[in-house]
Amino acid sequence: MFANPFSRPELDQRVASFRQLLVRNELDCAVLSAPENIFYLTGLDHWGYFAPHFLIVPVEGEMVLVTRAMERVTIETFVRNARFSGHGDEVSPAVALVAEIRQLSGRAGIEMNSTGFSYPTGRALAEAIAPREMVDISGWLDTLRQVKSPEEQALMRAASRLSDQGMQAAIDALGRGGGESGVAADVMSALTRDGGNPPGFGPFIRPEHRLGEEHTTWGNGHYPDGGRVFVELSGCVARYHAPQGRLIQMGQIRDEDARMAETCRAGFDAVCGALKPGAVARDIYALWQGHLDEIGCGHYRRHHCGYMVGIGFPPSWTGGNGVTGLRHDSGMEIREGMAFHILSWMMGTGRGDFFLSNTVLVGKAGGEVLSQTTNAPIEIERATALSA
Repeated sequence: MFANPFSRPELDQRVASFRQLLVRNELDCAVLSAPENIFYLTGLDHWGYFAPHFLIVPVEGEMVLVTRAMERVTIETFVRNARFSGHGDEVSPAVALVAEIRQLSGRAGIEMNSTGFSYPTGRALAEAIAPREMVDISGWLDTLRQVKSPEEQALMRAASRLSDQGMQAAIDALGRGGGESGVAADVMSALTRDGGNPPGFGPFIRPEHRLGEEHTTWGNGHYPDGGRVFVELSGCVARYHAPQGRLIQMGQIRDEDARMAETCRAGFDAVCGALKPGAVARDIYALWQGHLDEIGCGHYRRHHCGYMVGIGFPPSWTGGNGVTGLRHDSGMEIREGMAFHILSWMMGTGRGDFFLSNTVLVGKAGGEVLSQTTNAPIEIERATALSA
């Protein structure tokens, strides 16, 4: 969050690809409002996205970035390929955007489904553009972002190294008998110390009695012996994330959980082997589900066995306000350079519990696991026992 992470040729190629998409769909300009997509085309990485940002992309000519006037210094430092158009806080962001868009002609594509786009903005644009056509282009640039360039892959590898450090910090702190907030502090330090940025999500660190809370994190208690601790986290480098997760046993693992761990790891390995260019998402999910079916858990279903990751701004590392998952009904084709957070999540099956997840990069021959953290059960024997 202190420099533009992308080379100029990288940004030029991205802008050119997006403009080609606009031309193929007979659009003359586009308005982007998602922080992830504005960052993708300009490299603007800051926390000012809590206020509306709009990137106007004509098929020819200068791009324009419309946001608060107070962001001038940051944008002039980061952004090399768009003109800054600032407005005072007394001016509605929609009014400022309309003033710029009225200078353009032709059909306009508008990214409407994002955290940065409000109903008043949509209404003001519709009135300003009429009688010209306004087309919803939500998801168009997200699709272009799915395949990671070499520059992006390098950032994700760097983020994965930090994820490993964060997970090891959690294991070490739990072994020392650390309380919930103390473990979290050690994890956050490890994710940051060697060049990491604040992640867009998490870390999620929960004791056993709160395992079912999908998106909550640490409390103010201690982790008791004999229980389990859920840890899911991600390093972040230049907004790129590489999540991983583990279910850590405080003491010796139960026999049924150890057996489920074998199924869990087999399912994970099957997914990684199947993540090849040309594969289809629903077939990959079916492979994972098949390992559960084989042990008599055909009743157990998850909404996905992984989802796409890369760029992430708060409050998520999923790349926006949606999730592109490996679902049972998804016809998405896998392409080389995609990256997924693969989750072999086998919790609440009635036959034992286990969970592991890693970020996996799609290569020609299959999925490359970026994490170095062990996939085997992690059992922690603490020198000093603490009561709950």
